[in-house]
Amino acid sequence: MSVQMIGHFQSSIDLLLAELKRIKLKVQLRLLSIRRNNGQSEEDVFKGLYVSERQIDSYVGNLYFQQEDKRSWPENPPIGTLIESLKQYEENIAEKRKEGLLHGQTYRLNSLKRLFGLSTFDLDILLVCLLPELDLDYQRIYAYLQDDITKKSPTVNFVLQLLCDSYTDMLKARQNFFPEAPLLKYHLISLRDNHIPGPTTLLAKFIDVDERITNYLLEAEAIDAHISPFTVLVHPILKLQDIILSKEIKQLLNKLVKQYVSKAFICHLRGPYGVGKKTTAEAVCYELAVPMLYVDLNEMVLVDTPPELLMPFIFREGILQNAALYLDGFDLLLSDGKQIKPVCKAVIKELENYPHPVFLSGEKNWQARGRLEYKSFIDIELPIPSYLVRKQLWHKQWSSNPAPAVDVDLNDVANKFRFSGGQIRDAIITARDLAKWRDPGNGVITKQDLYSACHLQAREILNTMAHKVQPKYDWADIVLPKDQMEQLHEICSYVKYYSTVYGDWGFERKLSLGKGLNVLFAGPSGTGKTMAAEIIAHELGLELYKIDLSAIVSKYIGETEKNLDRIFQEGQTSNAILFFDEADALFGKRSEVRDSHDRYANIEIAYLLQKMDEYKGVVILATNLRKNMDEAFSRRMHFALEFPIPDEADRYRIWKSIFPPEVPLAKNIDLEFIARQFKITGGNIKNIALGAAFLAVEDGGCINTENLVRATKREYQKMGKLCTEDEFARYFQLVKG
Repeated sequence: MSVQMIGHFQSSIDLLLAELKRIKLKVQLRLLSIRRNNGQSEEDVFKGLYVSERQIDSYVGNLYFQQEDKRSWPENPPIGTLIESLKQYEENIAEKRKEGLLHGQTYRLNSLKRLFGLSTFDLDILLVCLLPELDLDYQRIYAYLQDDITKKSPTVNFVLQLLCDSYTDMLKARQNFFPEAPLLKYHLISLRDNHIPGPTTLLAKFIDVDERITNYLLEAEAIDAHISPFTVLVHPILKLQDIILSKEIKQLLNKLVKQYVSKAFICHLRGPYGVGKKTTAEAVCYELAVPMLYVDLNEMVLVDTPPELLMPFIFREGILQNAALYLDGFDLLLSDGKQIKPVCKAVIKELENYPHPVFLSGEKNWQARGRLEYKSFIDIELPIPSYLVRKQLWHKQWSSNPAPAVDVDLNDVANKFRFSGGQIRDAIITARDLAKWRDPGNGVITKQDLYSACHLQAREILNTMAHKVQPKYDWADIVLPKDQMEQLHEICSYVKYYSTVYGDWGFERKLSLGKGLNVLFAGPSGTGKTMAAEIIAHELGLELYKIDLSAIVSKYIGETEKNLDRIFQEGQTSNAILFFDEADALFGKRSEVRDSHDRYANIEIAYLLQKMDEYKGVVILATNLRKNMDEAFSRRMHFALEFPIPDEADRYRIWKSIFPPEVPLAKNIDLEFIARQFKITGGNIKNIALGAAFLAVEDGGCINTENLVRATKREYQKMGKLCTEDEFARYFQLVKG
């Protein structure tokens, strides 16, 4: 009987159904061959333990030829007739497929063959195994053909017998089931043991078609279930010209697009959170006219399946989608953990063979270093944007997140906070939420809302290795000589006008390092160094972090440097002022190397010098003894302020300002005597004033000179100083003994 088909296949499903029908003809041919070679009786005593020929005939009649005229089909056609019909049917399929391709039609079977380098025999294996997936009745048919009611899935032996013309062909076709063959290499199929005790031979293993491949052939677009929890297919909509990046980086990306428009490449995008790594990759993919498969590696390691087993499914999905690959969190694969190394090895292996662009996203530096033999590798650093770029980002994000606002100077915010685009977006959203929480009716964003939101962008690392200081002092609270006060104002001006000098006036292009502001405060304890740092932070609206040296310095080699790197990196992100009190403990002079301890101590100092050169924020070093500081640090200071012990006039000013307005003072309190007699620092004065207040409360009156003298005695005792009659004069009897 001849089988005629008209026109071409209108869809992938049409071709798939035709190919499945071709396989059904092969199955019927196998049925006839078995039936004629092996006569079988049908004893009712075995009913239910086997599939009868009558049942098989029923399935054949109902399933194989639903679209044919059953009356024209013989009940038991000769094998020769069936072979001829199969040959004609195969020719018709080939003709219709060819015609469809000429009409611009695409077919999933063809695509699968091309994408994974499959042979025609490989496709037939898939089709044979697909039948029982699409119609459960074929489980009975396959069980009948394999002479075992429990074998409802095809075995390797069954597939080879069905598709091969001779035993020699079967032996050759075994290689299609080798691990390095495409079907298993790309996990299009899997082999399953038959659960019989003892090792299962290759021929006895069951074959399962992967669910994603079945869905692909049925034109289902869902991401592979193995990886869907952490994978998303992105269809880029942003052009390179639409994203805000520096001119140099845009030129580099345009060159990448033009140079590799027809080739696969690997691009390592590195930089801190929010600098636009994903957006940049999307824009490149838009120019290359390919979708992008986004994979969150940090989420991947949280699922139950070992990561090294998931990676092949990720790369296979990218191939099926004809997509560029974006591996977010690539730093995770660079760790030294035993569980991660196999994953990194698997990724490198897959990268070499992946036919589309790959983007590796992270914060750490990484070079291929010969690991990639055939692929072009490019490393692109996306730094925190410059002031000019930040201005654009603030205005663009502000306009795309509309919210009423008052008294907000976005240019000033862009200058003070060295944020990435992602942080700018987060800060605006947070400011909007803060405004709604504060004023549900209007939700007007104030300057305070926006600054509070910006401060919240600081990460937890600073909080674990530093103490956040809430500035409480302003200019009226500090007493210093005129020159030192002028320097403090100049420090604030340096930060306020940083964007003008470095950005608008172009100094940023002239300097590669040392673009931050390094300040040295030197002087005895209590002379106002910490207060000055608070005043600067208050004036500039920046956060102040007092670094906890005990949390930084480690006895383990290399740990101190790692801790410093974290602090400077997070400080850069939040534009916080880093305040190293008693800095000579960490920034002391390098010593002559006499042992390994000296060598590593000097390495730590050299590393600090490097980080200070790279840091673009404000670093304040405070020391009691300037001579203890390494000269290399002194050379890197933009400002160096000496905080002297105050003279009598300055001490009197401090005494006049130290008491809050609510404090009751005796009318005859002699602050001039106290200021003249006791040559102490502002810190000592604060302690004495507080101690005198408690003594006054105990006496039930207001603070008088006697209270101050008694409190001074206690302060002297803490300082290890003797109370002399020359200093205490007429009040010496109060402190004597």
